[in-house]
Amino acid sequence: MSRSLKSTSSIQRSQPCRRFEFSEILIATENFDESLVIGSGGFGKVYKGNVIYGSRIVVAAIKRLDSMSKQGATEFWAEIHMLSMLRHCNLVSLIGYCNHEKEMILLYEYMPNGTLDDHLHKLRSPLSWLQRLNICIGASRGLHYLHTGTGIKSGVIHRDVKSSNILLDECWAAKIADFGLSKIGPTNQPSTYVNTNVKGTFGYLDPNYYATGKLTRKSDVYAFGVVLLEVLCRKCPADRSLDEGLVTWVQDSIKEGNLKHIIDSDIKGEISPKCLKEFVKITERCLHNSPKQRPTMAEVLFGLESALALQVKFNNTLQSTGKTMFGRMANFFPFSSGISNSFSFVFTYPTLLEY
Repeated sequence: MSRSLKSTSSIQRSQPCRRFEFSEILIATENFDESLVIGSGGFGKVYKGNVIYGSRIVVAAIKRLDSMSKQGATEFWAEIHMLSMLRHCNLVSLIGYCNHEKEMILLYEYMPNGTLDDHLHKLRSPLSWLQRLNICIGASRGLHYLHTGTGIKSGVIHRDVKSSNILLDECWAAKIADFGLSKIGPTNQPSTYVNTNVKGTFGYLDPNYYATGKLTRKSDVYAFGVVLLEVLCRKCPADRSLDEGLVTWVQDSIKEGNLKHIIDSDIKGEISPKCLKEFVKITERCLHNSPKQRPTMAEVLFGLESALALQVKFNNTLQSTGKTMFGRMANFFPFSSGISNSFSFVFTYPTLLEY
């Protein structure tokens, strides 16, 4: 092999998406060896392998369509079409694809830290509150770019926003993945929607989209609001212990003054009261029943960055005074039945981007 080839997991975004030969895929996956499987989903299994990309060897996540999958050629070509147009540091890069006889295979940059879903629910990793906030901010930047910044005079509606489609690189930066269900729509019409068959993942589906079949960017905003709840509570949207579902459980808990009981116990001692208030406020807005009352992703990003700034300021104050977080939860929640008043969701943010 040429000495000019360098092994790396970093992807040059200037490189185009290219078609790989099936023989290259077989070499990279060692004939689809099960020991190289790093994940699986509705499309099929995902393998880790090294491929030649441009002048380098890169580590790739190689997703192979399962013959029993409900997805197929439509989702396959939609993903290629979508990701070939999109380039952003908070979107997973598509390296290439392979279509050989009945084989349909997609190759992405490899994300060594897996998915947000893995760390919240499967591995139950000790993610700090600051880590979680930064992951949410990264994901919201990716979605904001999709909705408004593609540079192709069209916005992209992801249609399957969920924690398992938020991947984490070696630095824990969040990247949005899986565009097989995405739809393109013009950005210059305030009330644009796409009439489509309802698709997505149970627990994340916008109730308005489910009822009407009208897909808008606000459907992504609703799903992202569910992700924000997952991050705060470390509970799955379809948690079997919650008869009414995660969203209703949280909303009812807030009304009843039980906000402190829904927060993941691993981070209760880390969150500043002002940061929590800001985070819950933007989350509540995302989950509003009326799409028109939900924020844009620009507003969500602004709210999360504001929450982060409040948390950092709080941490710096503690550090400068030599105090610690432990034993301070009573000060975090000096209210009990009056919590709903303290967290009254009166939304007064100016609208940055109206639909």
